[in-house]
Amino acid sequence: MIDNNLLVPVERVGRTILLVRGQKVILDADLAKLYGVTTKRLNQQVKRNSDRFPEDFMFRLTQKEKDEVVANCNHLSRLRFSPALPHAFTEHGAIMAASVLNTPRAIESSIFVVRAFVRIRQILATHKEFARKLSDLEQRLEKHDDHIQTIFEAIRQLMAPLEKRTRRKLDSR
Repeated sequence: MIDNNLLVPVERVGRTILLVRGQKVILDADLAKLYGVTTKRLNQQVKRNSDRFPEDFMFRLTQKEKDEVVANCNHLSRLRFSPALPHAFTEHGAIMAASVLNTPRAIESSIFVVRAFVRIRQILATHKEFARKLSDLEQRLEKHDDHIQTIFEAIRQLMAPLEKRTRRKLDSR
């Protein structure tokens, strides 16, 4: 049975998901907190089960990546002076971490982690669709602008005094 007092809402989990190397990931410190263990314990279990964590499940940040996420994410300021480079867990790696920790909270929290990743995927897909529709609309408006300009020119010609219109016809012969 899930104890809702111990778990974190999907929205809060979603705020811990970062984009690193083009992948959506959760850093080990955030994942450990969600799963109710220390970062040290999480990393020990991952190390003991390293064969379960290929590079597409988990990777270690470079110093430059660490500096960037610390600078851009207020909740990661505690990592600023840590000598260790954090691990970044993809969606699959986060679920695998729950299985190697094998604690009730980790298993229950992993559901929220999966839902947060799914929600972010949906949001990104919606944004891409919105951007495509906006681009289509801009293209249509550009065509309409050309048509509207042609209509305005025709109206201006019709509004010109009759003499100018007849002179043009005579001059063009």
